[in-house]
Amino acid sequence: MQRIETPLPGVVELRSDVYRDDRGLFLETYSQRRFAEIGIKDTFVQDNFSCSAKGVLRGLHYQLKNPQAKLCRVLQGAVFDVAVDVRLGSSTYGKWTSVILSAEKHNQLYVPAGFAHGFVALEENTGFYYKCSDFYDKNDEYGIVWNDTDLAITWDLAQPPLISEKDLRLPSLIMAEQMGNLPRRN
Repeated sequence: MQRIETPLPGVVELRSDVYRDDRGLFLETYSQRRFAEIGIKDTFVQDNFSCSAKGVLRGLHYQLKNPQAKLCRVLQGAVFDVAVDVRLGSSTYGKWTSVILSAEKHNQLYVPAGFAHGFVALEENTGFYYKCSDFYDKNDEYGIVWNDTDLAITWDLAQPPLISEKDLRLPSLIMAEQMGNLPRRN
């Protein structure tokens, strides 16, 4: 397993060793022991899966009282995956980073708790799978609108994205801060 740092400390791309032969391929996608050896010590308690059409944008989501670290990967297709530091007091507060995750590359993105997360599907029928370090709580759902001009995320978009009504109503980072809906840096 190769750990590749991103510009945001704690957010890392992971690349598994892929073993190929005439039958196909094999790779280990998760081993608690191996992940701990490379500094990822979360206990994951919930797995989630979504399938998206090309151009679907989901996010930017986080939980406040029950923050979730996420381990993301793509089973089919590809995504432009984004993490935003929303931790008040962090030296990288309001900064974002992105990684293209694809079924072809078999890479993963680790997003620590305290970061908002979102992605846009780059191919039809993109299967996105992620592990969470805490359970989903509908009453603890928060987010930042995808096109917040202060964040200025350069989404990989060929056309306007398809977004849920709920995600379109998310506040900007400044509004979330004013409402008291952001985590504090530990």
